[in-house]
Amino acid sequence: MIYTVTLNPALDKTATVPRFALDAVNRITDLREDPGGKGINVSKVIAKLGGRSRALALLGGSVGEKISSLLAAGGIDVWAFAASGETRTNLKVVDPELDTHTDINEPGPEATVAQLDAMLGELTGAVERGDIVVLSGSLPKGAPVGTYGAWARACSGAGAKVFLDADGAALSKGLEARPYLAKPNDAELSRICGRALADEGEIAAEARALVEGGVGRVVVSMGGAGALIADGEHVLLARSPKVPVGSTVGAGDSVVAALAYAEERGMGLEDTARLAMATGAANVMQSGTQAAERELVDSLLDKVSIEAL
Repeated sequence: MIYTVTLNPALDKTATVPRFALDAVNRITDLREDPGGKGINVSKVIAKLGGRSRALALLGGSVGEKISSLLAAGGIDVWAFAASGETRTNLKVVDPELDTHTDINEPGPEATVAQLDAMLGELTGAVERGDIVVLSGSLPKGAPVGTYGAWARACSGAGAKVFLDADGAALSKGLEARPYLAKPNDAELSRICGRALADEGEIAAEARALVEGGVGRVVVSMGGAGALIADGEHVLLARSPKVPVGSTVGAGDSVVAALAYAEERGMGLEDTARLAMATGAANVMQSGTQAAERELVDSLLDKVSIEAL
């Protein structure tokens, strides 16, 4: 089983606003709603790939209920834990004429340590050896900065393979727990090492350093340039196919979903890289945070290029 964890979920509203302008009245021409938050996005993509996952999330109020119902309608198993307040709503403004994407994200309700500990206890009691646990996204207010590190240690101790996708101190503390896989982007990796990484060679060196430090596999996403994947034996550079952009929101989550799906099915490193890049490209083509169909992903597989470094 793949478990995804979303401690700060959201209802994503994607509004299309031609010629979006500050200090002016803007009119929406199209509006869609999607259940969101990084872990939830991962579960949505896994479902489209043909896999199964269980989505753990702190959900509260009418927005939380709406997210649960939307996920259930999409065939996703929701494991909801009660949040202390109303789940946040995030607004994504897409301007098709100016080709801009603007995110306006609410902070979300506060979580207590007791809530998080109870949630973790339920999760570690459920996982079995070989299961995958995806820890991703921002931490809610009230969560200690070391939350992902503690969860990674506990889930690894229960026999699970932990995938970590976070930023800032939450990522740094999580890496100390030596997860099975970490997926920083190039900017996040630069912040971890405290300097700007000028090229793919420097990115590869820092990825190798994380692997030498105990992380099983490091996947560094680089936007339209693709991703670099390093483990104890190989470093691969995977180039994404060029596609029309609908929305970049959730692109990294779709890569994580493909990585988890491939791991569950025992795919080799090169096939995993190819699937991850094709899945990311297919999801960039979508509006909002809706997940791309598997047929589109498959049509892009042969357009991914793989190079060994």
